[in-house]
Amino acid sequence: MEQKLTATIRQQIINSLTRSAWDKGVLVYALELFDNYIETSDIDSINQITEKDLLQGAKDWQQYSRGGFSLIYDEDICKRLSTPSEQKRTRYGELKPNSNKDWLDIQARALYQAAQIVRSIANKNTQKQALRRMSFHSL
Repeated sequence: MEQKLTATIRQQIINSLTRSAWDKGVLVYALELFDNYIETSDIDSINQITEKDLLQGAKDWQQYSRGGFSLIYDEDICKRLSTPSEQKRTRYGELKPNSNKDWLDIQARALYQAAQIVRSIANKNTQKQALRRMSFHSL
């Protein structure tokens, strides 16, 4: 991928609006997903990033989360996605975040949202790049 395009996409991910601890954590996951994609991708330029590209062989975000592709310790996931009061309530990840889900489930949901951010920003930029190339070549 072109370095300028990569830098533009990365900066737009960084500049995404974050209001909550959750949003900030999702943004960190988005940067990690994008950086992992760039590091493992052996192509010079891209047209569109798909969810499959970001999953790196996992079948879904549950498998990605549970397979060790991201954070593996409950405490780390809790710290990334929770407010200080939520961290305290769950004893910094020792307790489940709620009765139905564990921290790896919560991380999977955050990774899904992060992937949507990456795909939206990256694909919008690659589309603009393609349009510029097309308009340049048609002159």
